[in-house]
Amino acid sequence: MEPITIKFGTDGWRAIIAKEYTTNNVARVAYATAQWLKERYDDPKAVLGHDCRFGGPMFAEVTAKVLCENGVKVYMAEGYVSTPMVSLGALKYNAGVGVVLTASHNPPTYNGYKLKAHFGGPMVPANIAEVEALIPLEAEIPSTSLEDYKLQGMLEIVPLEDLYVEHIEATFDLEAIRNSGIKVAYDAMYGAGQRVMQRLLPDAVFLHCDHNPGFKGRAPEPIHKNLLEFSELIANRGDIQIGIANDGDADRIGMYDSKGNFVDSHHIILLAIHYLHKIKGWDGKVVIAFSVTDRVKRLCEAYGLEVEVTKIGFKYIGEIMIKDDVLLGGEESGGIAVKGHIPERDGIWMGLLLIELMAKTGKTIDELILEMYEKVGAFTFERDDLHISNELKQEIMQNCADGKYERFGNRLVERVESIDGFKFHLDGGDWVMIRPSGTEPVLRVYAEAGSPTAVRILLDTVHQSLKG
Repeated sequence: MEPITIKFGTDGWRAIIAKEYTTNNVARVAYATAQWLKERYDDPKAVLGHDCRFGGPMFAEVTAKVLCENGVKVYMAEGYVSTPMVSLGALKYNAGVGVVLTASHNPPTYNGYKLKAHFGGPMVPANIAEVEALIPLEAEIPSTSLEDYKLQGMLEIVPLEDLYVEHIEATFDLEAIRNSGIKVAYDAMYGAGQRVMQRLLPDAVFLHCDHNPGFKGRAPEPIHKNLLEFSELIANRGDIQIGIANDGDADRIGMYDSKGNFVDSHHIILLAIHYLHKIKGWDGKVVIAFSVTDRVKRLCEAYGLEVEVTKIGFKYIGEIMIKDDVLLGGEESGGIAVKGHIPERDGIWMGLLLIELMAKTGKTIDELILEMYEKVGAFTFERDDLHISNELKQEIMQNCADGKYERFGNRLVERVESIDGFKFHLDGGDWVMIRPSGTEPVLRVYAEAGSPTAVRILLDTVHQSLKG
């Protein structure tokens, strides 16, 4: 069988376990990582970790062996860890690369390989392309044991979770959070955030915080359709003030209010900007992905903060965070990074930030959102993922490029932006965006309108237009 061509997408290389994601192919990527490191460092080092997915320890062992055999000192986490823990580890251990074996929010049949940089954030696109170009057609998996590499001084098992907890304890007012009386619910989605959140907030209500590498068949993406059980738990108990959910590798956040209503990342970004700038008094540029609401621009204009819009993929935001003074970088998909931390999205960090905001202000999430609405106006956002044929997907994207969508139903398109995908600004201030996923075989359709009913009508209207 001919070896597959391995390509890194929006956020790493992802493939189906046992089909393309095999020990041999992981070894190929690990070999390229080692060569890239050796070209740039006299003393090449890597931090390595895996999340809760099936085969994580096995694929981590292969990666460690290939790196060690090729002259790279490896600091490997013991057990599963979150992606931000590996990113922080790369910074703290002065390593040239952090490797995380995760497919993040993808369905349980997938696993993946993410590359992190020495500064504690995503490797920049140019460097990822360099690693990609070094991937050989085949790579040998060494027979040497991990114990032997330890004895040689090439492999060290390190406490990445402890390092991460120490960083949190030095940054957050955990005493104020724990003494606030705020009842928190946490859904790990069977992912890598489960253990550390039980350490940080032992009195919280926990859901899906046990070992299940198949995620009970559901993609661990913290969006409402995947969190219905969590929503019902919050609504039925009546004593929970905030619900936090994380994806499989805990770098994304989903949030619920006290009534079990989903609060999307656009609202989280607005709340975080308000807390960091207005309450904590911090300044800096706000960097958002193309699919984030323009209401962020409205809030930043009111606060005198600069805004920059990037293509979708946190690596583009991370690239700006390492060279500019950035207050917050955020994506529609729940990946958000803030000043005072590494330039890396972190779902646990953001959850603690929101709880601390509540503790410091004495206000509920509902009250804080209403405050935001006074500044930017009320809005609802929703996203549909269309599982359609590749042919239809390409046809729709070509139609977008050719300017064939001048209206959706009776909604007139006033202007179009095409930074990454196509964002159609409609009469009345609503918008629709169409973009193929960079990590899954789906077409994403995004929409924003003034109410849940209006946004659902808008999405349904767009679907009808796309079907022709």
